[in-house]
Amino acid sequence: MAEGIERVRTKIIATVGPSSDREETLTSLVESGVDIFRVNMAHGGRDYHNDVVARIRQLSEKLKRPLGILADLAGPKIRLGELHEGRIKCEAGSTVSIIRGETSSTASELVSNYPRLVDELAVGNRVLLADGLVSLTVQSKTIDEVTCVIENGGIIRSRQGINLPGVELSVPAITDNDRQNIEWAVSVEIDFLGLSFVRSSHEIHALKTLLQSHGSPALVVAKIEKREALDDLENIVAAADVVMVARGDLGVEIDVAQTPVAQKRIIDECSRQYKPVIVATQMLDSMHHSPRPTRAEATDVANAIVDGADACMLSGETAIGDYPVESVSMMNRIMAATEEMLRGRPVDHREPTGTGGVHKVTAAIVFGASRMATRLDAKMMVIATRNGGTVRIKSKQRNFTATIGVSESETVLRQMTIFWGITPLRGPSISDGPALREFVARWGKEHGLLKKNDLVVFVTGTDVVPIAHNILAIHEVE
Repeated sequence: MAEGIERVRTKIIATVGPSSDREETLTSLVESGVDIFRVNMAHGGRDYHNDVVARIRQLSEKLKRPLGILADLAGPKIRLGELHEGRIKCEAGSTVSIIRGETSSTASELVSNYPRLVDELAVGNRVLLADGLVSLTVQSKTIDEVTCVIENGGIIRSRQGINLPGVELSVPAITDNDRQNIEWAVSVEIDFLGLSFVRSSHEIHALKTLLQSHGSPALVVAKIEKREALDDLENIVAAADVVMVARGDLGVEIDVAQTPVAQKRIIDECSRQYKPVIVATQMLDSMHHSPRPTRAEATDVANAIVDGADACMLSGETAIGDYPVESVSMMNRIMAATEEMLRGRPVDHREPTGTGGVHKVTAAIVFGASRMATRLDAKMMVIATRNGGTVRIKSKQRNFTATIGVSESETVLRQMTIFWGITPLRGPSISDGPALREFVARWGKEHGLLKKNDLVVFVTGTDVVPIAHNILAIHEVE
């Protein structure tokens, strides 16, 4: 981290774009607190994405620090086609027609990139445009045309998104374009793959099956941005590796007044199932063009952390904003101040339940190790892990004991960047106890975290119970 920047426990995800894709800017972003970079597959071509991934990997090697990469699939985003003269002013009370095709010829016609839209809309359905600012209600329909009355007017432009709350669509969760992007993501060893517009847990399982067929260990991020996802939330969280509260489309698909409540519900469910959760969209939105956020935005970030978010994500702020580095630095400062408040709260000592595939012996050992670390005032916990599941359990306990995750897998190290309070660290073989202890002691002293006689809690394993961490050891620094 750069001088003066505090290393916080809540993770920061920054979207890469024209404002941040240069090597020097990426470096500054990491030094200001970024743990994971997001590549938005809805923007930019293949060459651009290849260049961005290569720069991030090179930066990771240069800084000797694991950096995660999240590739965000575009999903079945329904958009307006080419409107007459590029934009239309919608007057409340007037009517417009949705017709087939992707180009309109008059100001009263709307078209879309989804061929079946006319077929699947029904009388009474709502159609939201311009991020929900313009709303239509279907009044009547024929075979080739849907007539809508404009409830709330405004300006709409070509290629803007269309939201259809409550409309049952046959569009698949994984489009042909997504499949091409998945193949690319596998080829460059992407760490996290975001599935947009998730409607059910079956779609998560389908993506995981596809990844397994390609031999990819990428973690699946379920983006909650549809009402249907809230209806199947428990199963979606169980199926996913990571969950994202994607408040942009979610705030249009449901009543905006319900969005804060939905966010808390999603975070609570992820905490119950020990799954990491990201809060995203408009967290520091005013910093697109301002060096400082609003007080409401600062409070929004802090509340997400208090609620239990593992990570917060910046989108346009770092992709196309005027102050990408300042946005990350500000988010880091808010996180540091909030976490300082949380230090005084009692540690979560709930018995581990719903651990989502982590061996019950592992979960119990990590639970006990966290309690022991607190009781002994240990200065550090070290978790040697093969697949990262162990640190997930530790992360959700919100214990402020400094914790490092050591693994022999570069992929696992990069994936550990999503876990709250976990510092992934390249080290010696996790099966070489003496070398691991010496490495941790040296690293801890160099970073001012350990000194002579400090206690370190190690969680590791033996072959007595396969695929389980079943050793808890206390080491006194020499």
